[in-house]
Amino acid sequence: MSGPAGRRPSSAEGRPAPRDRPGPGAEARDHTEPNGASDRRTAGGAGEPAATEEYPSAEAATEYDDAEGRRVPRKLTVTRVAAMRGREITEKGIATFRRAAEADGADKSGLTALTYATMANFALDAAIAVALANTLFFASATAESKTKVALYLLITIAPFAVIAPLIGPALDRLQRGRRLALASSFAARAVVAVVLIFSFDSWVLYPLALCMMVLSKSFAVLKSAVTPRVLPPDIDLVRTNSRLTVFGLVGGTLGAGGLAAAVAAIAGSTGALILATGIAVGGAYLSWKIPRWVEITEGEVPTTLGYHAHAGDTAVYDPADEAVIPARKRRQPLGRAVVTGLWGNGSIRVLTGFLTFYVAFVAKATEHRPVQQAAMLGLVGAAAAVGNFAGNAAGARLRLGRPSLIVVNCTIGCAAVAVLAVVLDNLFGAAVVALVAAGASALAKVSLDAAIQDDLPPESIASGFGRSETVLQLSWVIGGAGGVLLPTDYWKGFAVVSAVLVGGLVQTVLSYRGFSLLPGLGGRRPLHAEQEFPHYDPPRGEAAR
Repeated sequence: MSGPAGRRPSSAEGRPAPRDRPGPGAEARDHTEPNGASDRRTAGGAGEPAATEEYPSAEAATEYDDAEGRRVPRKLTVTRVAAMRGREITEKGIATFRRAAEADGADKSGLTALTYATMANFALDAAIAVALANTLFFASATAESKTKVALYLLITIAPFAVIAPLIGPALDRLQRGRRLALASSFAARAVVAVVLIFSFDSWVLYPLALCMMVLSKSFAVLKSAVTPRVLPPDIDLVRTNSRLTVFGLVGGTLGAGGLAAAVAAIAGSTGALILATGIAVGGAYLSWKIPRWVEITEGEVPTTLGYHAHAGDTAVYDPADEAVIPARKRRQPLGRAVVTGLWGNGSIRVLTGFLTFYVAFVAKATEHRPVQQAAMLGLVGAAAAVGNFAGNAAGARLRLGRPSLIVVNCTIGCAAVAVLAVVLDNLFGAAVVALVAAGASALAKVSLDAAIQDDLPPESIASGFGRSETVLQLSWVIGGAGGVLLPTDYWKGFAVVSAVLVGGLVQTVLSYRGFSLLPGLGGRRPLHAEQEFPHYDPPRGEAAR
């Protein structure tokens, strides 16, 4: 046998030679020597050290693979076992999350990519809310400073009431670039977050907060229009939207909200804004990873809230005239069930928007201890979170055979608890309203999604979701305006919002029965309306010429 000097030869099978087998010209190892004694011997000339043995690495010495393929420490200690269990739990959690996000073919349809972008949007909203909690809510929420309250409303809420109705029509005209629009909503918020870091204590805070709100609502509208394009074949739109909401709440709101709160406790609002900037950049990247086929909008027919089939300048579309009347000239009116769902959901969103701002203002005006303020907000927020999860879970399991009737019942429930809060006139009443309103909002939204999917033809579903989301976001803003302006006495604030809810409930019930208080915007239409197109019937004299 031969080999390099100082290295032991190997057997035919490639295994090291036995430790007690002497090499050529070398004495047998004395087994009584201490470990490593022979490694200090010299081989060859004086002063030439012999090569040392190859020992296993430190990692191999401390861990080994068990029968199940897990890395187990050779020497078990509390720290090592805890680290091993923590790593296993983390890996299993990530694997479970990925399986859920990619289930039902979502990874192939593109729904998984949209899910990640939606989670980033929820996470960004949570981080911004934490960063601006003390400044935006509490700095302006003082009973003495009516001027600041009015300025807060004027700059951060009221303009969105003008902007929101423009988002739906603009979306219908956006035939290309929807992924770019989604990514741009994140990129713009990243820039706004950076500006907020350097302008946190100035009046610029308020218009920047408006920008954040508008961009967040714009993402929600765009997401609703993109969702039908990434629908897996094995699940419907109702389950898909519930799935997006659950992922957004768990992975976005709860996860990022808790992380942002921890960062804010250490580094203040600036740290939370830095975190928000990172989330916004990540959201832009995730939006761009959505598949390209969401851009294909050829043949889409935009929806319309009004119904004009009996008007003189509108005619009902006949499929035989498809070559003469292209899709871009047609409009798809929403049917009675969808209109009923919009009125009911809009009324409920007024209540949820009201609660979002009102409780923060009441906490500041009635309680001066920060711990008590946080407890009040925590109680109402926890009730809303429980209601939201319960509503989405119920919506995913119910058979939505008559979705408009479910919306009517949800609206009745919200109006009833709002009246109850007037009677109770305390924080407990507000928490009960938050619980019921959040659950009813989630369930009513699922029912509205089912009505849209059942009512509209495939070429109009994307536009229908975009228009409905615009209406709901606008309703939420109207409720938020009430939460800012109304007095901080519980019974007064809930008395006003109860009156609004009762009015919305009456319109919802009338729409369900085929009537309306507002011409063209209620239930005076068939359950499934036919497509319309502008029609001009010239006078007889012009026709003769």
